[in-house]
Formats: sequence, structure tokens, C-alpha cells
Amino acid sequence: MRRLARTLLVTSAALAAGCASAYQSTYDETYDQLESQANAERQKEEAEHAEAKRYAAVVYFATGSALLDAEGQREISWFVEKMQPFPKAMIDVQGFTDSTGSEATNVALSTQRAQAVVNALVSSGIAPERIRQACYAANYQAATNTTPQGRRNNRRVEISVQ
Repeated sequence: MRRLARTLLVTSAALAAGCASAYQSTYDETYDQLESQANAERQKEEAEHAEAKRYAAVVYFATGSALLDAEGQREISWFVEKMQPFPKAMIDVQGFTDSTGSEATNVALSTQRAQAVVNALVSSGIAPERIRQACYAANYQAATNTTPQGRRNNRRVEISVQ
């Protein structure tokens, strides 16, 4: 009887050790598989982000205005269309003015322009939490303010992917 009990004890210990080893092996395999899937997803998202960053748009405004014209609407529609495959892309909207007007007026105007573009993006289906808005007034000129064409190029909102 003692011999049988000892055999059962040794057999039970061996089985328990084998179960722990089998459990660990299954755990390791599952962990490696999940880690591999996470890496593949991360690489896919990085590739998609790099692709989305290729797209940008610029919307121009009339002097003293924050109203989107037909050309601006087309530019926003084009950008929204390009962003459809990239639902996680974060969008940067930056408003600018030319140097005419006071600093306070230009800050308010660049804010209104950026907000007009944000509103158009949201109404076209871009989730508001994907949009970061900044306003720079007459700072960071795209062109000289000494010519009408230069001032036009400075009255803008730039849309890009972060």
C-alpha cells in the first residue's frame, strides 16, 4: 500500500510539473502571438500616418474676412476626401493674417479663420477631437506683405496632419 501511495505521489508530482510546463508553453505562445499582432498593427498605423502626412491644404481669405469662398470649400472638400482612409490622423489647423490691421484685430481674425475651417472640416465628417487649432495672426508670413499677392498669400489657414 505504501508503495502504491508513493507511486501515486510521484506520478501526481510529475503530472503537475508537466501541466505547469504545458501551461507556461501555451502562455508563451499566446503572448508571442499577441505581441506579434500588436507590432504588426503598430507598423500599419505608422505607415498610414506617414501616408496621411503627405496631404495638406491651404485656404485663402479676402482682406478682413473669415468667410470661406468656393475655392476654400473645394480645398477643404479635397482634404477631407484624402483623410477618409485615415480615421486616426490628427489634423492641425493654423490661422494667419497679413500685416494690415492692428495686432488685436489680426489675432481675432486669424482665430475666426481657423474656426471657419474647423467648422467646415467637422461639418464634412472630421471628428472635432481629431483637430488641433492654432492662430498666429501676422506671424510666420508665407510671403512679403509689401505686395497685394504677398498679402493674399499671408491671409490663409494651413491644414496639415500632425
